Amino acid sequence: MQLHHTSGRWRLGLALSLITVFLWGILPIALTVILQELDVYTVTWFRFLGSFTLLAIYLAARQQLPALQKLRSTSLGLLAIAIIFLAINYLLFLQGLVQTSPANAQILIQLAPVLLGLGGLVVFKEHYTLRQWAGVGVLTSGFSLFFHEKLQTLITTPTQYLTGSGLIVIAAATWAVYALAQKQLLDKLPSASIMLIIYAGCALLFSPFATPKQILTLSPFHLGILLFCALNTALAYGAFAESLEHWEASRVSAMLALTPVVTLISIWLVSFLSPNLIPPERLTILGLMGAILVVSGSMTIALGKRPKVNLT
Repeated sequence: MQLHHTSGRWRLGLALSLITVFLWGILPIALTVILQELDVYTVTWFRFLGSFTLLAIYLAARQQLPALQKLRSTSLGLLAIAIIFLAINYLLFLQGLVQTSPANAQILIQLAPVLLGLGGLVVFKEHYTLRQWAGVGVLTSGFSLFFHEKLQTLITTPTQYLTGSGLIVIAAATWAVYALAQKQLLDKLPSASIMLIIYAGCALLFSPFATPKQILTLSPFHLGILLFCALNTALAYGAFAESLEHWEASRVSAMLALTPVVTLISIWLVSFLSPNLIPPERLTILGLMGAILVVSGSMTIALGKRPKVNLT
């Protein structure tokens, strides 16, 4: 099987990765709010259905809907893997989020880009330079400091967090499998076409378990939050899928390590503006030092060596 090669447009890949980081960074806050009103199945179903609808309208307007001939040349097995594992990831992450907090969820879900990076090294034969491996060390040290108090919470209060934390760890593993399958599918289909099929497949999987009638009872505020979650899903995964077209999976995964920083900053802003909506997260001096190391390590991994353009 021929492996996918990036376009070499690393600046575009970097920009798309940063868009993904921002959107995924603020998403747990919105999900925490909407899960106070809806069950995880309905929220997940609506996110996939809304993303499919938005993307289908966009592709139809540009006359870029996937052609049947293209679909026939695509590996149905890889498509099935991408659909099933992304659906499992969404479900388990939300189940875990209900039992933890946005910050705790983002701590543990960072296993996902780490596993994606390792998968890129193994499956796609990508390589880290010595400088990039040093960046991995800096990144790891940064997380140790940044999440020191949160990790202590996970250990000292297992009855509250253990189950949810376990679900998020499994969710991280399933996401990495999805992302690697997504990258390989790019060898046959554009990223937008792949995501359209994945959204449709996931929406169908969750349809039997969703209760759409609950959506009609939402307040305008919570309905707006739900619509934002769907729009966030479409934009974030679209940017992520396209970033894999232009940049190596190991480097994209390094940028995704910045997501918890965005989450904690967003939690601080939201709790400051609306204290009753989201409880605040305190950032110590050690946490601030860790944040700086996380950013430095991510940048070192992502930009440690300019990728060569593949002309074959």
